[in-house]
Amino acid sequence: MGGDEEFIPTRVAIFQDMTNPLDLCDIDSLLSEDERAVRDSVRAFVNDKVLPIIGDAYVEGRFPKELIAGMAELGVLGANLPEEYGCAGLNNVAYGLIMQELERGDSGVRSFASVQGALVMYPVYAFGSDEQKARLLPSMAKAETIGCFGLTEPDYGSNPAGMITRAREQADGSWIINGAKMWITNGSTAHVAIIWAKTEDGDDDGHSIRGFVVPTSTPGFAAKNQKGKLSLRASDTSSLSLQDVHVPADAILPKSGGLKSPLMCLTQARYGIAWGAMGAAMYCFEEALSYGGNRVMFGRPIAGFQLQQARLAEMVTEIVKGRLLALHLGRLKDAGKLTPQQVSLAKRNNVSVACDVAREARRLLGGNGILAEYGAMRHMANLESVYTYEGTHDIHTLIVGQAVTGLAAFE
Repeated sequence: MGGDEEFIPTRVAIFQDMTNPLDLCDIDSLLSEDERAVRDSVRAFVNDKVLPIIGDAYVEGRFPKELIAGMAELGVLGANLPEEYGCAGLNNVAYGLIMQELERGDSGVRSFASVQGALVMYPVYAFGSDEQKARLLPSMAKAETIGCFGLTEPDYGSNPAGMITRAREQADGSWIINGAKMWITNGSTAHVAIIWAKTEDGDDDGHSIRGFVVPTSTPGFAAKNQKGKLSLRASDTSSLSLQDVHVPADAILPKSGGLKSPLMCLTQARYGIAWGAMGAAMYCFEEALSYGGNRVMFGRPIAGFQLQQARLAEMVTEIVKGRLLALHLGRLKDAGKLTPQQVSLAKRNNVSVACDVAREARRLLGGNGILAEYGAMRHMANLESVYTYEGTHDIHTLIVGQAVTGLAAFE
């Protein structure tokens, strides 16, 4: 017992001397110098530009468009796409770290970059023609052209194969698109929309799902802001309406075909979310740790009480595990070995962990935790949307379940 008593103060001193309590397992040592440099540059941008304004933007219910130019200048839009198209050409771990830091600021800010890069630039890169790639990708990397991704519909979210939106080919090769899309990030800001629609030339229940690049200025196209949101308030979320929208023959993404195409895009976005959710969790933990060290109750900081230390210990443990999972996912992706099932596992785990961390941080902050000047409740509300979008938690549960049993439970 005497030995234990002598050792405890040493352990406390080691913890107090750490510059980053979040890195108890020295995850930084697993990153390259370039990866750390990317992370640090985006972290500085978030600290200097995002955090001072994001609380007000959330309360006001507006996406802070003044941040777009800075994000483009940093090279975070489509950052893991090739340099030949004006993108940063970073590896997928560096891209993940970008998503982590942006969501440390706000889920809405990360969502903007995620949609622009993973859901608009990626399908153009993966399924577009050489002309489409050369015309659109450099402009999107500079944020001169903003895009949105139209897959989810009012009646078809988790089952996108049931979509109602139709594209009819005309005699001259052009297309007329009719339909509606829902919960579309960047919808009212976008200059172009990647619209997924069924055509008459495939085998998806008699139809083929194809992607189209649709300028939002096209007659018959309309975007309407989603009102009444209590989550992702600092994000542009819209519904889209397409009524006899006429686009030329070269609007189609020629290499797209079937449900696999949009799902490939969603895998890219979900990968970024697995990292981004950890950024939100990290912010909440740091806020709770700082508050606990400064808030004095019963004569000492509340971080010195066992109940709060249990909260903090559980939070940091789950964050370390989630960060290690995201990092391993990134290494697999860079090695070309990543599977959609692995992404589902990580998105499911890390968003759930982040929801728990945000809630516990809010509780540690007590009454102050509901104030907009603190970030925990904003993150907590935002993460409820992240828990649902890009594949709900339950759908990812079934994807992982099928991966381990070989049995599909979707129907």
